[in-house]
Amino acid sequence: MKPVILIFFICSFLSPQLQAKKLYKYKDQQGHWHYSDKPPKTEQPIEVTQLKADQKRYVWLEKSSDKQQPKYFAINNYQGPIEIEVKLNKNTNASSTPELPNRFTVPPGHSETLFEMMGVDKFKSWGYSLEYRYSLGDPNAKHDNNAIYLPPFAKGMRFPVSQAFGGKYSHTDKQNKFAVDIVMPVDTAIHAARSGKVMEVNDDFYKSGTKKAYKSRANSVRILHDDGSMAVYAHLALERAQVHPGMLITAGQLIGYSGNTGFSSGPHLHFAVHLNKGMELVSVPFKFTGLDNIVFEPIAGNWLIN
Repeated sequence: MKPVILIFFICSFLSPQLQAKKLYKYKDQQGHWHYSDKPPKTEQPIEVTQLKADQKRYVWLEKSSDKQQPKYFAINNYQGPIEIEVKLNKNTNASSTPELPNRFTVPPGHSETLFEMMGVDKFKSWGYSLEYRYSLGDPNAKHDNNAIYLPPFAKGMRFPVSQAFGGKYSHTDKQNKFAVDIVMPVDTAIHAARSGKVMEVNDDFYKSGTKKAYKSRANSVRILHDDGSMAVYAHLALERAQVHPGMLITAGQLIGYSGNTGFSSGPHLHFAVHLNKGMELVSVPFKFTGLDNIVFEPIAGNWLIN
């Protein structure tokens, strides 16, 4: 009996992995309608419809062609490390090396062999299924508590803080406990608060609301810092990201424009610094630097001035 491999994917973080599409529609001089998913070359008026984004795949398991003792490795298309947890289910006369369940830290790209499967008794049939989930970030990363963050907008600007650490409206879970919401008009220039590498860009959402369905539907930029922490800039404007995954940026560099996408009751920027702790994203406290290089913790009701 050949081994039966069943893979189930479980996502452990709120991060949209979708790719938007547009429908372009125009009528030619003869009155005939034309449709395309790419901008047409025509001088005729064009109607553009934003379509629902398609699911993108960033992380998955693959196996070698060895049917007697298949080896498994991971593909990580993020521009930063992830942690993946693999469990063995529905086991019939099968074993793994190393033993599952197990967690593995995977850098960007193609990993080395994570584990291999084999039959316990080679004279009997064997089969199994695998289940895996992953979280962004290196589980061994530690935030540099002395790191200072610039206000994430242009010099000479000032905006009020509507929600800060422990905000009762939506900053009640681990991922958002130490987040800050900054009220600002749509299309305000967003600048990097700290240097790093762009790990992920989501640029395809155009709707907002306060229903739970919108929690994973905010445009965002995630930047990986040199200490392994990750800053997320969320609720950004549709298709206005100024950076791409893998890009190295410096503090103060333009990365995108504010919007009102995802779980949002009004235009604002959501900013947080994350670590991967126990296969989940956990926010950590941080400090901004303001005028005269004064370092401070953001407080709801106060103004941020750059």
